[in-house]
Amino acid sequence: MNATDLTPVAAATPATVGAFTPDTVSVVVGGSSGIGRAVADALRARPGRVIAAGRRDGLDVSDEASVAAFFDGLGPVDHVVVTAGSQAPGGPVTGLDLDAAKAAFDIKFWGAIAVARAAARHLRPGGTLTLTSGFVARRTVPGAFVKTAMNAALEASAKLLARELAPLRVNVVSPGLTDTEAYAAMAPQAREAMLAKAAATLPAGRVGQPGDLAAGYLFVIDNPFVTGAVIDIEGGALVN
Repeated sequence: MNATDLTPVAAATPATVGAFTPDTVSVVVGGSSGIGRAVADALRARPGRVIAAGRRDGLDVSDEASVAAFFDGLGPVDHVVVTAGSQAPGGPVTGLDLDAAKAAFDIKFWGAIAVARAAARHLRPGGTLTLTSGFVARRTVPGAFVKTAMNAALEASAKLLARELAPLRVNVVSPGLTDTEAYAAMAPQAREAMLAKAAATLPAGRVGQPGDLAAGYLFVIDNPFVTGAVIDIEGGALVN
């Protein structure tokens, strides 16, 4: 990769830079479920076009060529949000399944970077790129090595991208425990008990809802003075 790979293309500029107009194009990668769907729904309440894409729609973020072709097919865009995640193996480093760990990185970390590379060529002036990490990036949780490493790498990379892609703005939203379909496989009673136990330990007294997180993505999209930032929306887990 060289410096020109990440040079944004100044394609047709919206009538009002930074404002949502009928011509605004927003892309949510991972927007078919959970937090991503909440972000897409919130953006749909505004003027413009919203494209939600993910594995269910045939977009494989671990395939760089597929990601590049996807954005080439869209043309100029204004806002790109990446919420696509992966199933990360847990357990101590000494017993870690490295193949599974690398596969998780290919989706959440390298997938986000592939989106950043492709989107940078199509983002219009005033555009934004928002990635997603997780509170374990900065909280020591035994057995969460892969999640910690992936999320910390994303946060560090976003700060560098904010410099390389300026004046495009690049930020990260870092969620805490959020009640989404990620826990759908659990028995209903077990899921409710797990969420209630977690809520009791958090200073906010509750776990997150997808709409709570969506508000954070809209904040970094809307505020023209925010770039290179990590926005923690985790109910106080990091100060607990």
